[in-house]
Amino acid sequence: MDKRDVVILGAGAAGLFAGIEAARRGRSVLVIDHAAKAAGKIRISGGGRCNFTNLGIAPDRYLSDNPRFARSALSRYTQHDFIARMQGWGIAYHEKTLGQLFCDGKADQVIDALLRDLSAAGGELACGVSVTDVSHNGRYIIATSRGVVSAESLVVATGGRSIPKMGATGIGYDLARQFGLRMVATRAGLVPLTFSDALREEMASLAGLSVEAVVSSGKAAFREGLLFTHRGLSGPSILQISSYWREGESIRVDFMPGQDAAAKIAEVKRSAGGQITGNALAKLFPARLASQLAAWAGTTGRIADLKGTDLQRLAQTLGGFEISPMGTEGYRTAEVTLGGVDTRDLDAKTMEARGQPGLYFIGEVVDVTGWLGGYNFQWAWSSGWAAGQVV
Repeated sequence: MDKRDVVILGAGAAGLFAGIEAARRGRSVLVIDHAAKAAGKIRISGGGRCNFTNLGIAPDRYLSDNPRFARSALSRYTQHDFIARMQGWGIAYHEKTLGQLFCDGKADQVIDALLRDLSAAGGELACGVSVTDVSHNGRYIIATSRGVVSAESLVVATGGRSIPKMGATGIGYDLARQFGLRMVATRAGLVPLTFSDALREEMASLAGLSVEAVVSSGKAAFREGLLFTHRGLSGPSILQISSYWREGESIRVDFMPGQDAAAKIAEVKRSAGGQITGNALAKLFPARLASQLAAWAGTTGRIADLKGTDLQRLAQTLGGFEISPMGTEGYRTAEVTLGGVDTRDLDAKTMEARGQPGLYFIGEVVDVTGWLGGYNFQWAWSSGWAAGQVV
């Protein structure tokens, strides 16, 4: 039997980082992944340039049943710590928007650096290896497709259910349940929203159109790009709000962020009063959207003929149109999985399972989900670092 101090399941961002930190402490580390190559999500993230963290990292930008849980790890290993790591690797990067940091070159640079650090510290990586059984008899016994390995500590960094074509599975959740940890129900996050057949047909002419908007659901609101698709809505603002939206609810779209809709309509009425409303609004919006907004507001005649209540209804449509999505595109296109291992059963400082010594859960498998834009990678680095100090 292969004996190790630490076995880590999952060679993604969290698993590799935990492995590096543990190996640097002199621990015998084996990182196992069923995929043929490590760090698949890093490779495709940010359009292949890896949005590796965000300058605006803060605990209130993470969703969890316990919003305070992430504070410890995020404060002990910060975005600035990882930026320093990037600089130490000599990887050039830039800020794109809203604090999002991307590699100047390919994401493979980050993967290569992680793998070099793991190897240099004495850690071992085994890809293309599946886990068939895990048990505990004082040590963790992990049966795999290449044989049995035992470990003093077992770190579960298997990710969530998002993007199943990359091999995402629920093994981390199964292990949590096996060892008595509670679960928070999972669902797709940072995912496009879909429409009913009727609403999709109504908006078919808008497919492919992108505009800036403020999209809100409850108290959450995001001002970023919105994209009309053949299935519904996408774009950064929609992906963000999808993590807060629940089925059966509506979302509110402000197509005139930071502007006074009524005042803008009055300006258009003075300068283009003879035009029908849809054509007149093309001074403010792409023509296809202008016509649709006028139709939604029921203002299809000349803009000069609109009365007070008509103008008010049009302003409400431009500044706060309510749409009721049918659902989401699901895990197939979701960037993250909301929910996961209940943080009540984990130590916030070490990520160790309460009542099950030597068992750790890190990264996306845990009920901690960040905003779009590098937040989830930072959670991977921070939670992986925290576990790596103690395993």
